[in-house]
Amino acid sequence: MKYIIGIGGVTNGGKTTLTNRLIKTLPNCCVVHQDDFFKKPDQIAVGEDGFKQWDVITSLDMEAMTNTVKGWIENPVKFARSHGVTLSSSSNAANPDEQIHILIVEGFLLYNYPPLRDVFDKCYYITIPYTECKRRRSMRQYTVPDPPGLFDGHVWPMYLKHRKQMEDSGINIEYLDGVKSKEEIFTQIYEDIQNNLLNRL
Repeated sequence: MKYIIGIGGVTNGGKTTLTNRLIKTLPNCCVVHQDDFFKKPDQIAVGEDGFKQWDVITSLDMEAMTNTVKGWIENPVKFARSHGVTLSSSSNAANPDEQIHILIVEGFLLYNYPPLRDVFDKCYYITIPYTECKRRRSMRQYTVPDPPGLFDGHVWPMYLKHRKQMEDSGINIEYLDGVKSKEEIFTQIYEDIQNNLLNRL
């Protein structure tokens, strides 16, 4: 059985932290990080807001990301081994269809690319308020530092725009309160995933 989980949400909401915890806990679990598919800096356009457009879908090679997810769907065992994931011993059974294989897809614009939208069995989305998001963002060290005014001039407006697009698409999303403790969020998601998997067996 294959099960694909989406963990989307606002910048600095805790997506990667949650994902890394789940990877260590769930069996036969692989991950695809959307951040790994950013285009090179010289390929990022400057928008009307005066900022390089890092927070839009065209800053990402979404076709390559979708193909990576499809590669897992076609052969999760091969994908796991090629990515250094140790499979549980039961995964070597004669019938791989009886085994559970999980893929977590994590990123800030997961649900805004139609070709990827239909692959998810479960979609989570982490939200945090403006003031908390701005505070966390200001404390984060990026390879390319944020220029002055980027958060208010580009990052937050793009977040609101893309969230509305996502909600207008009708996709079924479970929202998570990113202000809660990491432990609370992890426990909530872990238990929900376990229940969903049991219902599918």
